[in-house]
Amino acid sequence: MDLVIRGARVADGTGAHSYTADVGLRAGRIAEIRTGGPRLSGRRTLDAGGLVLAPGFIDMHAHSDLALLTDPGHEAKAAQGVTLEVLGQDGLSYAPIDDATLGELRTQLAGWNGDGRDTDIDWRSVGEYLDRLDRGVAVNAAYLVPQGTVRALAMGWQDRPATAAELVRMKELVARGLAEGAVGMSSGLTYTPGMYASDAELTELCRVVAAHGGYFCPHHRSYGAGALEAYQEVLALAAEAGCALHLAHATMNFGVNEGRAPELLALLDRAIAAGADVSLDTYPYTPGCTTLLALMPSWAAAGGPEATLERLRDEATAERIRYALEVEGSDGSHGVPMDWSTIEISGVGDPALAAHIGARLDGWPTARRLLLADRLGTTILQHVGHESNVRTIMRHRAHTGGSDGILHGAKPHPRAYGTFPHYLGRYVRELGVLGLEECVAHLSGRPAARLRLPDRGLIRPGYRADLVLFDPDTVAAGADYDRPRTLPTGIPYVLVDGRFVMAEGRRTGELAGRSVRRTAV
Repeated sequence: MDLVIRGARVADGTGAHSYTADVGLRAGRIAEIRTGGPRLSGRRTLDAGGLVLAPGFIDMHAHSDLALLTDPGHEAKAAQGVTLEVLGQDGLSYAPIDDATLGELRTQLAGWNGDGRDTDIDWRSVGEYLDRLDRGVAVNAAYLVPQGTVRALAMGWQDRPATAAELVRMKELVARGLAEGAVGMSSGLTYTPGMYASDAELTELCRVVAAHGGYFCPHHRSYGAGALEAYQEVLALAAEAGCALHLAHATMNFGVNEGRAPELLALLDRAIAAGADVSLDTYPYTPGCTTLLALMPSWAAAGGPEATLERLRDEATAERIRYALEVEGSDGSHGVPMDWSTIEISGVGDPALAAHIGARLDGWPTARRLLLADRLGTTILQHVGHESNVRTIMRHRAHTGGSDGILHGAKPHPRAYGTFPHYLGRYVRELGVLGLEECVAHLSGRPAARLRLPDRGLIRPGYRADLVLFDPDTVAAGADYDRPRTLPTGIPYVLVDGRFVMAEGRRTGELAGRSVRRTAV
């Protein structure tokens, strides 16, 4: 054996009762699990007394598309026990692209990832992006073909139906991305230009995803007014396409949805009983996080970032935008009239605007000035969630963990650094919302099953040695809203491919992560 982990309390990712065992690793895989008899021996031995050994955690909703490349050590996630992230979320990312689309995406995604000028974006296809990850990163990464990016590439940023030729082009782009290893397709149906797609267009793309054995991961059209209808919409179109469905950050937010999580779960249970293949992810916090640009009504964002900035400069158009936000409740703000006091500035692209970070917005004039001065690069927290909904949804049998972590900005959401230990510390140990073994299954075995990974997510002989050791008595998120980049406690060891990326609570410098590509069906 290359390494023997002795006397670990094994939570194997299935949700079954944990047990004590020696676990031997060889050539990056689990070689043997011994629960009795002579102790296993190997070239190296780690005494795990008192620690839980679990499969590495899988972040089903990550926004580290560029962060993994600019900082391959990726301590924000490695320190949480994350050994695999799913990128390409919310319908917007950096592959597939051409030169013109890349320029627009840099501006559109500045609030999520910065403007990307510090990254050599030397790829154009999904396969080339995955090849770039294979040069060495701390944790593994899978990728979803982003439907909004595909639409921009095929037909620009216009709010109109796709022509027959454009739809063919989009289907070709999705098929190519899946053939090159993407695990599915994401959509951002409150983000431009993906939100301009009709259900019929999305259904045709989902047929391609289904044919390749992938899954559809929508950020649906509303998390506020009309949220249940938006969930029903994606359930129906996935069923029509015969496509597996994974609901991104499946929350019920804003005052109109307080206490309504059971209605969502009843909707999912009916779909599952009827044969639907459905899963979901959530983060264990009440605020959301996005860009200030995302709140804009869809008509105001048509044509791309430069067209949006021009509308903001025009006084009459800016007044129409204000009315849409504050009176009507724009589609970008989930159909709920804007309460500016719920919006906290978490990051800016222009350092000259740093004084705004941590402040709540006091109205449209300030929001407009920020959008213009920061060239749409402002990141926000939205304080619109409900703790009862968070707890109810995380108990569901189709639930998995996802951070939705935006790492960019001076004061990011603490979920980027704290999601997985927060589940284990707050919701397992302190509140008892989930049992320990059940929670581990939510964070490892269940997401691996959704990703159809044949050798990850469980502690079994022959499986990849992507593992985490944590102390159930001390594991906790260090990150909070005042210190959002603080690392967690109680997670001393994390292994990727049998190599320590965290040891004694510190990064080791190992870059053992690679792309995880969809296998052929």
